[in-house]
Amino acid sequence: MSTSNRKIRKILVANRGEIALRIMRSAKEMGIRTVAIYSEADREALHVRYADEAVCVGPAPSSESYLRIDRILEACRQTGADAVHPGYGFLSENAHFARAVEEAGLIFIGPSPQSIELMGSKLAAKEAAKKQGVPLVPGTAEALTDVEEGKRIAREIGYPVLIKASAGGGGKGMRVVEKEEDFAEQMERAISEAISAFGDGAVFIEKYIASPKHIEIQVLGDRYGKVVYLFERECSIQRRHQKVIEEAPSAVVDENMRRAMGEAAVRVAKACGYYNAGTVEFIVDEQRNFYFLEMNTRLQVEHPVTEMITGIDLVKEQIRIAEGQPLRFSQEELKINGHAIEVRVYAEDPRNNFLPNVGKLLSYERPQGPGVRVDDAFEAGMQVPIYYDPMIAKLIVHAPSRQEAIDRMLRAIGEYKITGIATTLDFCAFALQHPAFTDGSFDTNFVKQYFTPEVLNSALTEEELQTAAAFVAHLWNEQKGQSQVLNNGAPANSQSCKRSWKIARRNI
Repeated sequence: MSTSNRKIRKILVANRGEIALRIMRSAKEMGIRTVAIYSEADREALHVRYADEAVCVGPAPSSESYLRIDRILEACRQTGADAVHPGYGFLSENAHFARAVEEAGLIFIGPSPQSIELMGSKLAAKEAAKKQGVPLVPGTAEALTDVEEGKRIAREIGYPVLIKASAGGGGKGMRVVEKEEDFAEQMERAISEAISAFGDGAVFIEKYIASPKHIEIQVLGDRYGKVVYLFERECSIQRRHQKVIEEAPSAVVDENMRRAMGEAAVRVAKACGYYNAGTVEFIVDEQRNFYFLEMNTRLQVEHPVTEMITGIDLVKEQIRIAEGQPLRFSQEELKINGHAIEVRVYAEDPRNNFLPNVGKLLSYERPQGPGVRVDDAFEAGMQVPIYYDPMIAKLIVHAPSRQEAIDRMLRAIGEYKITGIATTLDFCAFALQHPAFTDGSFDTNFVKQYFTPEVLNSALTEEELQTAAAFVAHLWNEQKGQSQVLNNGAPANSQSCKRSWKIARRNI
């Protein structure tokens, strides 16, 4: 708290890519100078070019660069930065980092180290939520390492159960167990994964909700005890327990449920003395009962959809709170305006189990037009590095209604031209048009229930559709003795033409 009530003049962004650029743009509008850090792999990255100053913090692997606290603090000293914004990922939820920043006399643009520590442990977070009367999924209140004890508790709860790493995230150290004979093996695997990923083998058990929706509440709190909620985000379209499509508001949340979830999220935040931006995540069952899942003590990847429906720049609010300013609005003043959807554009191949497909962007054209926003950090000719998360961009749209937002997103996806690598864009287009999405009944099992590579392989891209049409025209002209090449210059027997014709015939 000693670093509060100070005007921030220069922010070092301890991150890379689109989130670094997004933070820098808000800082620039506030008249605040920015410092980028970068690894040797990111020397030509857009966030490096955009910042007022940039410092190399090490080789390509994040363990030798973006995760090096000592080098980040040294970069602050070199440049005279008086504040650090961690973005998301990397060190954003590292209490040791937040504490080191404050001990260096700098402002950490985020919550207190104590809040990060408390909410970083799923078990401690659940206990804090329970004391505030926030509903919890039935399960253990303490960490387990004994398999036989785990079996006994699982029998009491009733199968299926979920074994989760206490320090986990991103689906690591998480195992669904359908029957008792599988329990021992799955618990041992969960513990092993948790130790490997987080250095902590503590796990807990909770009732597995078969058809859950993942709905989260954005909160903002100042240093004077005031906390508000900025409504919900629906984040149930996931692969490997990681989000791909998010929207705000949720199609299944009415006013009463929204208020109940929002007030529960505020109680969770107040339970740990929370200030700055944070997100309280809930799991919702088929009867629309909600249960506390965890709290993310940072800015979320999907924060733009909240910005679109509220008109509030969350990064600017983070900076103002870090400076010691009180919140500038009350809960009653916050309103939902329209509907927003975000799709994450990953360099992944949906036809190959969403495996990373990094490489060079041969072409890269962003969609434009009313209500379209692209948060990215790439240009044509750039390489998508193998060392980091394969997200290329976030495509966000805003419209007066949910259906209009879906239509706008489909239009924007159609305009997004990326070649050289596979992306998740065509999967997102498939999902947005699926009846389970359009009627709002989808849950976190969407990919498992409805998606197979064949649904994409059987659909024509716009380019293939044009090629197929040109091929039909070619055959027609050939019959009349007027053989030509196709409009795009490809010969009539090209592979593209053959595939397009085969698919076109199958879909007629």
